[in-house]
Amino acid sequence: MDVVVPLGSFKVTLFTFILVSYVFHNPTDSEAVQLLQSNIDMTLASNELVFINFYAEWCRFSNILMPVFDEAADKIKEEFPEAGRVVLGKVDCDKENEVATRFHITKYPTLKIIRNGQPAKREYRGQRSTEAFVTFIKKQLEDPVKEFAHLKELTSIDTDKRLIIGYFDRRDQPEYNIFRRVASNLKDDCIFYVGFGEASLNMHPAGQPVIVFRPDKKRSVDTDETYTGNVNIFDELHIWAQDKCVPLVREITFENAEELTEEGLPFLILFHKPGDDESIKKYNEVVQKELLSEKQNINFLTADGRKFAHPLHHLGKSESDLPLIAIDSFRHMYLFPKFEDMTVPGKLKAFIQDLYSGKLHREFHYGPDDEAESGNVIRKVTTPPESTFKKLGPSKNRYTLLRDEL
Repeated sequence: MDVVVPLGSFKVTLFTFILVSYVFHNPTDSEAVQLLQSNIDMTLASNELVFINFYAEWCRFSNILMPVFDEAADKIKEEFPEAGRVVLGKVDCDKENEVATRFHITKYPTLKIIRNGQPAKREYRGQRSTEAFVTFIKKQLEDPVKEFAHLKELTSIDTDKRLIIGYFDRRDQPEYNIFRRVASNLKDDCIFYVGFGEASLNMHPAGQPVIVFRPDKKRSVDTDETYTGNVNIFDELHIWAQDKCVPLVREITFENAEELTEEGLPFLILFHKPGDDESIKKYNEVVQKELLSEKQNINFLTADGRKFAHPLHHLGKSESDLPLIAIDSFRHMYLFPKFEDMTVPGKLKAFIQDLYSGKLHREFHYGPDDEAESGNVIRKVTTPPESTFKKLGPSKNRYTLLRDEL
């Protein structure tokens, strides 16, 4: 018996086949998809997670990584064969310069995660092995939202973490799908919790989900804040959650120092003793109150002075001198004269402005400006301590860097 296929249906089916074949064409035997300017947007839009290797064929680190990445792509395809879940892709940055520029590639190879079409804030900087990549991808695909069965469970959550809590009627609500997508994008910065049905019955009107941000008590005195925007609009909820989850003041560690350094902004760092939450809270309050206008120009950080004893040594200080504040400009380090003056209105902001104007560097060589103006110039043989955090940036033993790092 002959099967008659309407011409219109045949055209649609054939077009779809050709389109899918073109988008996911891969000239190698690997499951890693070669991404081009012509297919990258569709790939990002049609997959929950895309892990991209930005490389250059002439880069020796890229050549070392390529077979490892290809093998990981094969194993990931075996683990997650369903369409739309995860894709490992690769971009030849010499041939696809527009794509490389779009994703701000400054070194080869760079490994980036795209979740729900949006680049993750943190790129992959872990071990470059097949096993490490597979473990990383599995972790990324875990449910980003933790469910609670009773409201009392929320009182025992680790308060050192920022939380976003959703109260919903049921799991199949469209609003919850949006909440979960936001959680997937921001799970590295916040912990997301959700309660359904009776677990959250007393926290929201029937049919009206409520989403709440709870700050970490270690760094903030703020109370819970309820989201007042439209829970049906992903971009609106994502912007609000990102603003709450990514703190203005961040802690620098040996694990995140490379990525913070690569942002290219000078550091204003509070060095504190382990467990000194009070100085951290005061520092946060001053930054929030007086220095919001500077957030595009400088990174506000806190650092455990015991772990980062080496920068303190460069400043001529030790753990016994903590807390103290310093600027690392990636060329030199400058010490804020007196920690207690941090709370004097305008003092810390003036210190930052003195970096921009060159006054901090100038005074290390020639003494205070008022002495220079009076003609009594004191020439010093000392220079500002060299930056120590610059050395924690991307290593030339791991990447081919495309620009000189200052």
